[in-house]
Amino acid sequence: MSYNPVRHIEVKAKSTTDFRIRSVLAFIRSLARKKPLEPAGEQSNFCRCLTSLDLIGLGVGGTLGAGVYVLSGEVAREVAGPSIVISFLVAAVASVFAGLCYAELGARVPKMGSAYLYSYVTIGEVWAFVTGWNLLLSYLIETSSIAKAWTGAFDDLIHNVMAKHLGEHTPMDSPGLAEYPDFFAAALIMLLAGVLAYGLKESAIVNTVFTAVNVTVLIFIITSGFIKGDLKNWHISKKTVLNATWEIMKLEPNETVDFGVGGFFPFGFDGTLAGAATCFYAFFGFDCIVATGEEVQNPQKAIPLGIVVSLLICFVAFFGVSASLTLMMPYYLLDAHSPLPVAFEYIGWEPAKYAVAVGSLCALSTSLLGVMLPMPRVLYAMARDGLLFKPLSYMSSRQSPVLATLSSGAVAAFMVLLFDLKALVDMSSIGTIFAYTLVAVCLLILRYKDNAGFVLRLEPFSIKDVLRPPFRATHRTSKNVTILTIIILFLVIVLTVLLSEALYSLSRRELWSVLLVSVLVLTLVLAVVIIWRQPQSRTKASFMVPCVPVIPVLSVFINTYLMVQLEGETWVSYAVWMAIGLIVYFGYGVRHSVQKQRLQEAHDQLSSNNISSNVVDCAA
Repeated sequence: MSYNPVRHIEVKAKSTTDFRIRSVLAFIRSLARKKPLEPAGEQSNFCRCLTSLDLIGLGVGGTLGAGVYVLSGEVAREVAGPSIVISFLVAAVASVFAGLCYAELGARVPKMGSAYLYSYVTIGEVWAFVTGWNLLLSYLIETSSIAKAWTGAFDDLIHNVMAKHLGEHTPMDSPGLAEYPDFFAAALIMLLAGVLAYGLKESAIVNTVFTAVNVTVLIFIITSGFIKGDLKNWHISKKTVLNATWEIMKLEPNETVDFGVGGFFPFGFDGTLAGAATCFYAFFGFDCIVATGEEVQNPQKAIPLGIVVSLLICFVAFFGVSASLTLMMPYYLLDAHSPLPVAFEYIGWEPAKYAVAVGSLCALSTSLLGVMLPMPRVLYAMARDGLLFKPLSYMSSRQSPVLATLSSGAVAAFMVLLFDLKALVDMSSIGTIFAYTLVAVCLLILRYKDNAGFVLRLEPFSIKDVLRPPFRATHRTSKNVTILTIIILFLVIVLTVLLSEALYSLSRRELWSVLLVSVLVLTLVLAVVIIWRQPQSRTKASFMVPCVPVIPVLSVFINTYLMVQLEGETWVSYAVWMAIGLIVYFGYGVRHSVQKQRLQEAHDQLSSNNISSNVVDCAA
């Protein structure tokens, strides 16, 4: 057969193209590589020193921050009125959905890294990096914001001496920068970073002391409200509200005020739900519990207990303070910035405002400690896995991630010195809510994962198997749940955007909007029912979320709806942060991934064994 150079070139080009396609597909598959629950060769160097009581203290301290002293007054005065107690109830129920998902995953995967690790184990490396990068963003901004609030509260007690002095001598008028560098807040961050770097047990003791003081002050506030409160403040007439509105507009003619129509629901039930959306953010903070998975005694039981109990305590505190506040004085007279001191002045207990000041400083201290605690642990977990720079996984002789703690504290201190944090606060909400959403998704996938020992890898897809699945979880049923979860995510995104943008059309019951929403809701319900019919994994955990898949899907829906409500500018800033993160991942993390190295070593070992067996066969 004669040699054909054209044919040779065509074959070579085709083989080159096929090789490139295989390389691209292999690279895409590598981004979805998952970390095993018990990686070979990975050892925990942390001391298991935390008890269930320590975790409850961390959860309560991280959640009961400035919100309990400020948020109640702002929401009651302008959004919900006395029905703020219902707003906190709705927000608590919504946050419990996310908390329960965290609790089960914390019991199933009791290791360092929080939502980052859950994503790595369940849905793959690139999503794990995105989750961890989101968490770092929210932790950094929250740390800087809480430190700024702490110095502001302290400065109020000394008549704003620091603000006046720094504003006069070190002003910064550039756009995006702070009015002046807050050296006190930066020093506070580095001080707490030093405490955390010294040891977790000592940090937990400090947190417990401050939390105990905070809870004592809150009990005093709640008791005072029920002693001096008046139920008439929950039933104020419309005429009284209108008179108060006119009086305030006379004093401040340039200010537009709206205090609703009085009663328990002065802004209607819509106002109550709007208040619940704001109050939902007050329950952020319990993720500091799951971040300490490798430092907890008996984490399978202590982590779920710590999350559930801390959420319950926080709800009682928020509910009690908001009820007391609206009972002590009419909601329209509340001060949006310092509601509790003004309320105590109103009832004639002016000295009590000093107790409130002490409680607020303790609350801010525990909240700051609570948000600084998980930040270096997520950073450490990512560095240990090779997705971030390896030196960040250095452990001190006291079994603390000292370099990750000090470096993350230094970045937060730098931010509080230079930047105007008000524009960045909403970005931290995106990071936290995104993590909550992925945790719910991870729970769905893990709960329906096929069991080891009963795996049929070559099962073909069949509609019959989806509608009438087998009695045991298999690779096919697990894959079906994954596909349905992706469909649910798409439906939730479309539905929440539609509800946000076409609310006016829905309120007018326009046919197109009602029909579209009905179709989306029915499709979503159908997908949930199909998942519910699939067999679950037979691997049990010490804590199991009830009503799966309903609760995880509700958590995804609530979180997505909250993210949709954020402003476009926030999403642009968030996109910039994510672009930086992806540059870091594809520039460093992909090449230094420890899991990539493990898989490569396993592949090389398998190839070596195959070659050896072939040599033996040939010799025989």
